[in-house]
Amino acid sequence: MSATTIKIQKDTKSQIDQFREHRNESYDDVIKKLLFIVKNLKKEPELSKDTIKAIEAARERIRKGRFVSEEVAKQRLGF
Repeated sequence: MSATTIKIQKDTKSQIDQFREHRNESYDDVIKKLLFIVKNLKKEPELSKDTIKAIEAARERIRKGRFVSEEVAKQRLGF
């Protein structure tokens, strides 16, 4: 495996250091870990067709005023 040198600002290095889990963890490992996290967080969760239909139905019920208010729900639940 070949290596390269990159130039970063001191404040960037300090921020990367905060993600090191142990003193001997390489910067390459830290950067790979950060890239993995970013790649996986950017993915939008995929909803099933049934879930999308249920959300749309719930929004329609709310638009039509067919819902229970928080106050009524508390009364029903004994709060």
